[in-house]
Amino acid sequence: MINKQKLWFLTLFSLILVLSIYYITMPNSILKEIKDSSSSKTVAAETSSKNVKLTESDSLTALRVEEDEKTEKEMASLQEILQNEKSSSDEKNNAYESLKNINLNKGKIEELEKKIKNDLKLNTFITIKNKDIKVVVDKKEHSEKIANNIMRLIQKEFKETMYITVKFQS
Repeated sequence: MINKQKLWFLTLFSLILVLSIYYITMPNSILKEIKDSSSSKTVAAETSSKNVKLTESDSLTALRVEEDEKTEKEMASLQEILQNEKSSSDEKNNAYESLKNINLNKGKIEELEKKIKNDLKLNTFITIKNKDIKVVVDKKEHSEKIANNIMRLIQKEFKETMYITVKFQS
């Protein structure tokens, strides 16, 4: 016979399980609604402003937004593969590894941008794809010394040799 303690445990456990499944399956629809509403607001804001002056930091922000949108699309497609029942286990494993790499790269990018800002006092935008690292520096004057310092600073953070490209935004 089931006593009260076991009954409460089973009830709470089933409630937690149902809520967990609900929250795991819910984000896709919410993210689409948020994205649609935010994109309509940005379009309205862009059409309402007449005189827009782009500064160097605005161009870095635009690059970040563009890269974030690409990353979000890629992550959404990988999550669809993970959630699709028809996907094979190999496809799901590859999708999971790709998602893991994307998240690791995001963390590494933030770390590198912070390190460059603290050590060299420069605003940068960084992208990492495999062994290629592209750095956009928010500075008008082009300097080989600064580029070399950035490349050395970034290479110190990796064990293997990376292919680093530095571009100065004018």
